[in-house]
Amino acid sequence: MKKKIARALLSIQAVFLRPDQPFTWASGIKSPIYCDNRLTLTAPKVRTQVEEGLKSLIEKHYPQAEVLMGTSTAGIAHAAITAHLMGLPMGYVRSGNKDHGRGNRIEGKLEAGQKVVVVEDLISTGGSVLEVVQALREAGAQVLGVVSIFTYGMKKGLDRMAQEQVENHSLTDLDTLVEVAAQEGYIAPGDVERLLAFRDNPSDESWMAK
Repeated sequence: MKKKIARALLSIQAVFLRPDQPFTWASGIKSPIYCDNRLTLTAPKVRTQVEEGLKSLIEKHYPQAEVLMGTSTAGIAHAAITAHLMGLPMGYVRSGNKDHGRGNRIEGKLEAGQKVVVVEDLISTGGSVLEVVQALREAGAQVLGVVSIFTYGMKKGLDRMAQEQVENHSLTDLDTLVEVAAQEGYIAPGDVERLLAFRDNPSDESWMAK
């Protein structure tokens, strides 16, 4: 599964690996990778693989799931399609409360005690998805865990998720993606070490000089 999804993301350029011309994140961090999983929505074959993959993860790890909740905005479409495949209700969680109407942060019907799985597209440091989990917990939901398309596997993200007792299962991860990319010629074999060094400590730019 992990290699299949990694191959699919690379094939539609949902993931760019560019160690010699790093991208700059909003935080200012220089990154050899850029991930845009929104592109899966416009690639029907890959989209099907992703949504069926998310369905499989939920059925395997969270068989008691009663509601799927997408993260705003990137997780909404994936939550909706996966919920449709599973015959489950879905909703989504805004980054903040609306400033009009009912002022909702959680959209869609959610009852206290319901077992919820959060659907996210990408996890790096874990900050945004943990905010969603906290909002759902405050609303009385029982958050079983998270499913996501891709995770960097950064130590900061792993530690934060563990601290908040939030379990995540991703379709693929940076380690798998880098392995497949090297095998299929997207990057040079020597770039593997550099990409993994970035994952280990994104704030340390020494990987750029390797």
